[in-house]
Amino acid sequence: MTEFTEIPVIHLGDRPDTESAADFLAAYGTTGFGYITGHGIDPALTEALFEAARRFHALPLEQKMAIAVDRSHRGYIPINSSTDVNSTLATVTKPNQSASFMMMREDPVAIPEEYLSGPNRWPDLDGFRDVLERYSAAMCALGHRLTTIALAAAGVTDLSILSAFDRPTVWLRLLHYPPQPPASPDDLYGSAPHTDFGCLTLLAQDSVGGLQVRTPAGQWVDVPHRPGALVVNVGDMLHRMSNGRLKSTPHRVINRSGHERFSCPFFYDPHVNTVIEPLPGTGAPKFPPLVFGDFLRTELEAAYDAHKPTCATANSP
Repeated sequence: MTEFTEIPVIHLGDRPDTESAADFLAAYGTTGFGYITGHGIDPALTEALFEAARRFHALPLEQKMAIAVDRSHRGYIPINSSTDVNSTLATVTKPNQSASFMMMREDPVAIPEEYLSGPNRWPDLDGFRDVLERYSAAMCALGHRLTTIALAAAGVTDLSILSAFDRPTVWLRLLHYPPQPPASPDDLYGSAPHTDFGCLTLLAQDSVGGLQVRTPAGQWVDVPHRPGALVVNVGDMLHRMSNGRLKSTPHRVINRSGHERFSCPFFYDPHVNTVIEPLPGTGAPKFPPLVFGDFLRTELEAAYDAHKPTCATANSP
């Protein structure tokens, strides 16, 4: 990767995607992060989403715990219940200092052969579900466009992989970071250093700040709020699909602002049964194939209390 000191900006608008692909490669072949403007997401919808997040996190803890995250990874994730123990970027022993609500694709019932399938767990909060479903639909459309641009940027010559996004794995997370004490330990994070494990992350964040991206030299660069822009980064699966051409960059959150921080990342990934491997046109494969769902299971069981195998599960054949 190339050393960098700031996050590049890519404007979509009505430009041909071929032009955007060149900009995408310049940004994500070096930095792995970018501000996306001209993305077409209604600002009023984004504001409604943040208002929904504030209303949810203001609910009494008992009401939120009634829909605590289940093994399909939907519902409320309380503070101090996830630890990035698989991180190769830091020795992480303390849980992340954030709480969140997680929505995924709405499946009427769980499908046994599809890891993480199932219905969402909704709070009793007027208008909450409607706002999240409308935002998710808008972000799915944008995610599909950006994935197409990303594949073109990586030189992929066979776009049949796009069929893996016909029923994508999507995650809309409403994060709340309470302010950390100014004198808190250096190894206490809102979100510990990590790379995202999927394809694309599309982040809407408030103006409080705290998100930082690590450069190849080990420096941490701030990613401040930019009005009207989404912060978009590449995850590990798109890094592998592009044969390393698109970078999955380490990042973290430390909230020592003295204020609450809210952010709403949307993760756009292929179906869980997709085999992830370097795609045609990206050169001699540098990564072995893996099944996305198998990778997800390993990551979630390591990091989240709700996914840790029970004694019965661990001892079963």
